[in-house]
Amino acid sequence: MIVWSLFLLAVVFILALDLGVFNKTPHIISTKEASKWTLVWVTLSFLFSGVIYWLYTTDYIANPDDLKPSVASMKFITGYLIELSLSVDNIFVIAIIFASFKIPQKYQHRVLFWGILGAIVFRGLMIFFGVMLINKFAWTTYVFGVFLIFTAIKMLFSGEEEDFHPKDSFIYKALGKIMPITSETDGERFFITTKTAKKAATPLFVALIVIEVMDVLFAVDSVPAILAITKDPFLVFSSNIFAILGLRSMYFFLANMLAKFSYLEYSLVAILAFVGLKMLLHDFFHVPEWASLGFIALSLLVGILVSLKFGPEKVLNDSSSEE
Repeated sequence: MIVWSLFLLAVVFILALDLGVFNKTPHIISTKEASKWTLVWVTLSFLFSGVIYWLYTTDYIANPDDLKPSVASMKFITGYLIELSLSVDNIFVIAIIFASFKIPQKYQHRVLFWGILGAIVFRGLMIFFGVMLINKFAWTTYVFGVFLIFTAIKMLFSGEEEDFHPKDSFIYKALGKIMPITSETDGERFFITTKTAKKAATPLFVALIVIEVMDVLFAVDSVPAILAITKDPFLVFSSNIFAILGLRSMYFFLANMLAKFSYLEYSLVAILAFVGLKMLLHDFFHVPEWASLGFIALSLLVGILVSLKFGPEKVLNDSSSEE
């Protein structure tokens, strides 16, 4: 519990530093700034794999699967890459949500900051129950495996999906029945008092709630995917958290050129199919950790390179620029 407590305290400290120091004043985050922070988070994540190696040479952390330090490090990196790759679709939806509610760029970071706090809580709960289910009912491994393969097939043959319209979604309509919603904004405030003396939710709060719910829906895919790599709670949770913490900078880095990575979708299909098959065949065939990590890294690399060579150039987030 000491390691868990220290890890959570470190996450809280990083978030407090982020909002209270580095982003105390709302500002437009440039691609250059976002690229620097993306590099920082990726570097920290890979450095943390060294911490994982050290932890699993000690008795400071529970090791229910009796993993060797090198295997634990590879599982962490593999899980991190899976979560990071599956975040691409999440980034696409976030860009649409911000554009739909006309959230100025300089306030988008604040929305994503509080969205990440919610994501950490929800992911933690989903990981806890997912690990508990697999440990208590071994057959749920096959259920998760079938679900991931079904998701991969659906992504492969879905073709052009209907556009997501946040204001037409069930989330937005349900929120409107619970509290007044206004189209007015007042800086980075989530609630304002309208002319009729009623307290109403601003577009920033509505965007936050929609993003939170969409993250839970995306986690339905990503959590089973990482459980195919490891059932170790700390490895699953820490790799998820590092991917989520880096999501904000990656969003600002990629939001305006997501369409350029159109072929990355096929990489996600390959990864989901791979981890699904791994779950289904785990009793009959063991895939070495280096092979899993290599396949996922190669899939992402091929998807990125093919997208850069053949992908269209299109800005997706131009309507969410500053007022």
